[in-house]
Amino acid sequence: MQGVKRKVVHATLYEGVAIVIVAFLMLAFSDKGLAHTGPFALMTSVMAMSWNMAFNALFEAWERRQPSRVRTLRRRAAHAVLFEGGLVLSTVPLIAWWMDMSWTDAFLADLGLVLLFLVYTFCFNWVFDRIFGLPASAQAAP
Repeated sequence: MQGVKRKVVHATLYEGVAIVIVAFLMLAFSDKGLAHTGPFALMTSVMAMSWNMAFNALFEAWERRQPSRVRTLRRRAAHAVLFEGGLVLSTVPLIAWWMDMSWTDAFLADLGLVLLFLVYTFCFNWVFDRIFGLPASAQAAP
């Protein structure tokens, strides 16, 4: 599977599984029910996807204006830190309000989610590639 179809299937499966994981994780670590944690997981998923699209558009606009467009380790690290930092800034208030937590607890919960998603993203992409095959960009030249 390649192209747009691959991207749509990947994003849909990734976010679907993520919503289930976050809903049940927040259920396990709070006194809220699934009717409360499920919508929370959906909201954070929409926020993450929206931030991803907006941030990448801004980052790529900045990148186009740079004398060197090489994606160095430093540039990739800056991209990751700025993306995650922006996401944390937008989700901590939601976590504090929706889950009725202090700002400190919400920040710690969000950091836990960031760490979880580092592992989840690695595992999901590995399994996805094993099931659906590698994208054309990662296949050996014929």
